[in-house]
Amino acid sequence: MKPFAVIGAGPMGLCSVRNLAKHGIPCVGFEIHSDVGGLWDIDSSTSTMYESAHLISSKKMTEFAEFPMGDDVALFPHHSELREYFRAYAREFDLYRHYEFETEVVRCEREGDDWQITTRRHGEEQTRVFGGLLIANGTLHHPNMPSLPGDFAGELLHSSDYRDPAIFDGKRVLLVGCGNSGADIAVDAAHRAKSVDISLRRGYYFLPKFIGGKATDALGGRIKLPRFIQQRISAAISKLMLGTPEQYGLPKPDYKMFESHPVINSLILHHIGHGDIKARKDVAEVDGHKVTFADGTSGEYDMVLMATGYKLHYPFIDSEHLNWEGFAPRLYLNVFHPQYDNLFLMGMVEAAGLGWEGRNRQAEMVALYIKQLAAGAESARKLKQTKLAEAGTRADGGMNYLKLERMAYYVHKDTYLKALAGHTQDLLRDHQVADTAHFSSNPAAATR
Repeated sequence: MKPFAVIGAGPMGLCSVRNLAKHGIPCVGFEIHSDVGGLWDIDSSTSTMYESAHLISSKKMTEFAEFPMGDDVALFPHHSELREYFRAYAREFDLYRHYEFETEVVRCEREGDDWQITTRRHGEEQTRVFGGLLIANGTLHHPNMPSLPGDFAGELLHSSDYRDPAIFDGKRVLLVGCGNSGADIAVDAAHRAKSVDISLRRGYYFLPKFIGGKATDALGGRIKLPRFIQQRISAAISKLMLGTPEQYGLPKPDYKMFESHPVINSLILHHIGHGDIKARKDVAEVDGHKVTFADGTSGEYDMVLMATGYKLHYPFIDSEHLNWEGFAPRLYLNVFHPQYDNLFLMGMVEAAGLGWEGRNRQAEMVALYIKQLAAGAESARKLKQTKLAEAGTRADGGMNYLKLERMAYYVHKDTYLKALAGHTQDLLRDHQVADTAHFSSNPAAATR
């Protein structure tokens, strides 16, 4: 079997290489940085991490099941702890030997049924042929930078540019948008800036990180409640613990809980309630340092920071190869190309509570598919038919996700994991049958 190429050494790239190697599939990983960690290595040129960043989900709900974080790691770890976690993961499973570091993937092109991949290292390009391609370069590194309605005379930044709160010292700051990063950055700015305003176009639900001293995302136990009950309970908890967004001068959400990702940050509401951060309406006009909002009010600012999220970005491959439609590629389970059997978009999936283990299960399913397809297994043939027939079918579990670019690849966790488990079990069953047949026909193998 020709080796498979894996692009990226963040969590998704690492568990992809881990599963390929575990199932005996030769692979080569490419990473533009000098070490593993991806987004979580703040020193990487492609990282959008900032100094104060912590995991927004708890470690037990996020970690790889086969490699739990140590007891000395914080419940919501700092990015530096996570960088060390991924380096330890790579050492534990001997993944470094599969990677070529400081290597940029320049082009990926079809050559017959294979992939011709050109890489650049220290200015020198090299082109090689691979039997397959797993793209795992992440979804949070290419900024979505909408234009402002006018010309701003001060500093205009995107949250991807932000590293250290010292940039806010003594400045009048306006943040536009309030995802989890935007909320974190607003809290940082409240401690350093002369003034901090935050402009929101739509409402957000907020959840605290802790309830009763325990991580909010770990509550609920093993009982799987219907989706609408989960939504109602979480919305009620949010209202009981924090109040409603409108009580803080923020817009009321025009959707149900989890139809967009909630903001796991109660500190921003604390600072709004104390007057450290002022809520503003949507930006209507910009003229010099003056920004006018949709309700007719205005303010003067030295800095505007756009916390407006990220776009999917795969510059090394033509979008026609990704079956792209609208905001995102149309793939089966967000990973399988309908026609190509050797192209996989790893980690282009988001869901509340999915964690890295959910992505690891995706990687295991892909590795088993590659192996079983090569073996001619019936389970792989069935999955091949399914991915052709159901490409673009969303595992949304009936959730009415907002029709936004950042939500284009969101799935419902339980629905998604159930689908992964079903295919994985089928593929494993054929794998076990093949092993049994091998030992039956070769008794000496049982003594090895």
